[in-house]
Amino acid sequence: MIIVVGSGLAGMLCALELAPLPCLLVTRAPLGQEASTPWAQGGIAAAVGPDDSIESHVADTLAAGDGLCDAEAVARIVGDGPAVIEALEARGVRFDRDADGRLRLGLEAAHSRHRIVHAGGDATGAEICRTLAASVRAAAHITLREGATLRQLSVRDGRLCGAWIDDAYVPADAVVLATGGLGGLYDATTNPAGAVGSGIALALRAGAGLRDMAFVQFHPTALDTGTAGQVPLVSEAVRGAGARLVDETGAAFTDPLAPRDVVARAVYGHRQTGHRTLLDATGIADFGGRFPGVSAICAAHGIDPRIEPIPVRPAAHYHMGGIAVDADGRSTVPGLWACGEVACTGLHGANRLASNSLLEAASTARRVAHTIASVGPGGASSVRAEPAEPMAFCPTRRDEVRRILSVRCGVLRDGDGLAAAVAQLRSDAARNDDSLVALAIAVSAYARCESRGAHTRLDFPDREAVPVRRLWTAASLTEAARERMRADTTRERMRADTTRERMRADITIERMSHQDEFHV
Repeated sequence: MIIVVGSGLAGMLCALELAPLPCLLVTRAPLGQEASTPWAQGGIAAAVGPDDSIESHVADTLAAGDGLCDAEAVARIVGDGPAVIEALEARGVRFDRDADGRLRLGLEAAHSRHRIVHAGGDATGAEICRTLAASVRAAAHITLREGATLRQLSVRDGRLCGAWIDDAYVPADAVVLATGGLGGLYDATTNPAGAVGSGIALALRAGAGLRDMAFVQFHPTALDTGTAGQVPLVSEAVRGAGARLVDETGAAFTDPLAPRDVVARAVYGHRQTGHRTLLDATGIADFGGRFPGVSAICAAHGIDPRIEPIPVRPAAHYHMGGIAVDADGRSTVPGLWACGEVACTGLHGANRLASNSLLEAASTARRVAHTIASVGPGGASSVRAEPAEPMAFCPTRRDEVRRILSVRCGVLRDGDGLAAAVAQLRSDAARNDDSLVALAIAVSAYARCESRGAHTRLDFPDREAVPVRRLWTAASLTEAARERMRADTTRERMRADTTRERMRADITIERMSHQDEFHV
């Protein structure tokens, strides 16, 4: 049995591409409803234009990744771009074309060419999900379980052999995690509420390695609704069409088409100085026709982008890190695979290039499925020993985790804040998935003593000369957290000793002063 977990682009496409192998597709909500894909407005980046090339797309991706990309992964996934568009069209996705039948290609930040392929204007993700969901429901080789939760993976002798789905154990030859990101662990996110890194926690507890956990991308232009939780996205494509970032005086304060990490820091910093941050799209002709989704979102909040600027703020948007996988989606645990945002392929490096996420999701989903079909799943479901009962977890404290991450591990970070986050999260991590994933972010960010891409350390503003991509396991995270605590304890003891010495010195000086006064 092959189990696929997740119902976004990566999960549904992987399940479809596994045909004719039978698979079980598990999703906590109805297909697509808890996935990030339907929220994707931008589109799919692919070098399909007459003036474009794979090499140009690769160069743009490497530049955005700020020295941390895996060059081989970039070449492989970007090279899949044209084939991904063809494969999705073959499955019924209707991409936008002009009167001559040519793909309409948009421009987004840090791209040197118009290469963003859209479907339904700014409803690309929703169109993809609608099409794939219909195919999944009609596929004879897919058993669909909606409203079910994969609670724990089972590993024996280092190989995956099954999983607990709700209260039942299911033997498995392979499990493919396509569970999406972790933006829901922050106070403000463009992700659905269920995007809390559940796949990362499952993999980590099963013994798999993680990579690049420090790198959380904050989208600079989420709609500022004045509330916490899920906030609507104002697509990068709006800036690509000419919108400007201005403050309440109408003055522009940053290049709207700079890489996302640069723009996010500019927006965050401007807000910290007391300014409002606004996206002025009043100069875009036919805004409603070009961006019907954004128009509807703005209208629901009483904003008319045709005549007034849109209030925006940064929000957690995408996680560049995740489960460490090889070129074909294998994790470090045989039989456990990952694709989409939950996986870390090395494509994005320290900062994701706009619209490369749907490209990666489709590319890696197809590669995982084809590799399982051609070389085998890698697991050991033939092990029939009675499985251990799943762990009992302590109640979630998601609001507290969100507060810690948003304050300590947000757009701007420093060592003291990260150390405090580690101390606050460590105690619950063994039995709470939210705390475990948040701890992985905090420990990784604390260990990365530099500023690179989406990871900005105020106490380490420069980049390290040689970039490091460390593999984190549950054991190494735990040890790093302990080291942090030991260091804090040592520092506190030194402070206490220094304080005592100062007190002794003050007492001695005071006594000497009294003696002098007595003799006078």
